Amino acid sequence: MLTVRERRDLLGVPIDPLTLGETVALCMAAVEKGEFVEVGVVNAAKIVKMRADAALRDAVTGCDVIVADGQSVVWAARVLRRPLPERVAGIDLFQRLMYMAEEQGRSVYFLGAREEVLATMVSRIRAQHPRLRIAGSRNGYFADDEAPAIADAIKGSGADLLFLGMTSPKKEVFVATHGERTGAKVVHGVGGSFDVLAGVVKRAPRAWQRMGMEWLYRALQEPRRLGGRYLTTNAAFIRLVAGEWARSVRSSSSTDHK
Repeated sequence: MLTVRERRDLLGVPIDPLTLGETVALCMAAVEKGEFVEVGVVNAAKIVKMRADAALRDAVTGCDVIVADGQSVVWAARVLRRPLPERVAGIDLFQRLMYMAEEQGRSVYFLGAREEVLATMVSRIRAQHPRLRIAGSRNGYFADDEAPAIADAIKGSGADLLFLGMTSPKKEVFVATHGERTGAKVVHGVGGSFDVLAGVVKRAPRAWQRMGMEWLYRALQEPRRLGGRYLTTNAAFIRLVAGEWARSVRSSSSTDHK
């Protein structure tokens, strides 16, 4: 496994202090050297879920590289004096890796989303990256007992990079259990990115992303499904950060008075 700078601990979650460019370089170096790299991304909602879901927590913390997918995570790290250089959004990393794969003649595999969404995304990617070698693709709807055969099929495709467009914790558990079996050198769970690249869901404008309000833009598109979920997890995340900050202040004050 390629080494990176010392990780930051944020609310019990280890995060690598990497920029987007550094993460891309690390992944492509792994492909070049034939080393396996499992990329994990965390945002506020996932950090909250990890506290109650042991399988998700183990799957994420077991990743070789873990980056801050959410701007709120970067802000929280700054507040808690464990700074991260920048947000590394999963979809941005996904797109940059496809670009580099096309440039370097590497092959990719897409696993996830509904069949019609997947087909639309693959068609768009072929148009945008005409020289990209697409080793194969499969929708993300399968039973747990089908996973080993799917991993073997991916290995048979010879894909260098595997992108999983599935929800948590399914994608994390698949990667933790079958990631190396796929034979891919880089495995990256990209969540709902397939829907965005297929044009089914609109990504927030840059201004919203810079303000850390991408979650709100997403919730406004599907208020019934996502509104309550985001409000609940965001509130829980704020409470966790505030509690950690208060503990650090008390600890600092206690040390100062000794």
